Amino acid sequence: MEKRRFGKTNLEVTLLGLGGLFISKVGGAYPQARETILAALDRGINYIDTAPGYLDSEEVLGRALQGVETPFVLSTKLGGRPQPFNAQDRKGLEASFAESQRLLGRPIDLLMIHEPDRPRQYDWWTDKRAYTGPVLDFLRDLKASGTVKAIGLGGTTAYEIVPIIETGAFDVLLTAFNYSLLWREAEIQVLPAAIAQGMGIIIGSPLQQGALAARYDQEIASGAAWLSKPRREQYRALYRLLDELGMSITDVAMRFVISNPHITTTLSGVRSVEELDRNIAAIEQGPLPPKILGKLDEIAAMVPFRPFEEPFGLPFGREYWGPGPA
Repeated sequence: MEKRRFGKTNLEVTLLGLGGLFISKVGGAYPQARETILAALDRGINYIDTAPGYLDSEEVLGRALQGVETPFVLSTKLGGRPQPFNAQDRKGLEASFAESQRLLGRPIDLLMIHEPDRPRQYDWWTDKRAYTGPVLDFLRDLKASGTVKAIGLGGTTAYEIVPIIETGAFDVLLTAFNYSLLWREAEIQVLPAAIAQGMGIIIGSPLQQGALAARYDQEIASGAAWLSKPRREQYRALYRLLDELGMSITDVAMRFVISNPHITTTLSGVRSVEELDRNIAAIEQGPLPPKILGKLDEIAAMVPFRPFEEPFGLPFGREYWGPGPA
């Protein structure tokens, strides 16, 4: 699988990485998770991301990878551990990193701040204008000592994270939910800021929490009362294009992300080897042709911003009692 360099670092990662959330208890039992992890490495994926916030993901990874000598790039995050979590406590941050090292049982290449721009969740910054504090000092010390090779940001906002990117203090950005076929908010400020800083860029949730993982023709046609008219028309336009092209929505969604040469890698949040292989098959087809990208841009422009009260994760195929989080 093709590799791209992580910004200004010396790390090279495959276009597809393995996301750690769904190899935790969220995704299923340990034997299935282990099979998926080992299959990813066997098929050439060389980047795995996890976090203390992904339940038992670090523990599952460490257990599954015992005795595995295949080289790969490993990232995890700071945030949410130990409890009660105090983002201003350096000793607590050191303890969290030590616990990640213990659970994973191997060197950590990239360490990120999880949700760096949500102060009600994690109040990271002592100086909220300069974006400095114990976490930045700790990350810099780890990098200077060679304990980690790169430091980064892992977030989900489309605007608040930009000033932190613009400090130039970080090597890598992971942004989730803001860059996919139909959701393009990251194009406005997040991606330009990261590109200007020469950062490696990781895209999380290229299938938009399942909204682009399958087709929902019946719900688009007559169901999903929570779906706005513009979004419904946008989906219909996308499905018509897919029918014309004879392509699956998964293939197009995955290939769209890697068609951007500034994107280093995208994470595959899969529960099984079957899902993994489907995403690998899409990525290995390479970037989409410019003509198709142009048509997708036109479809994305039909709904440039999320309609009011649209569920954050479109709950196709599920009961939804909104408005509110799906």
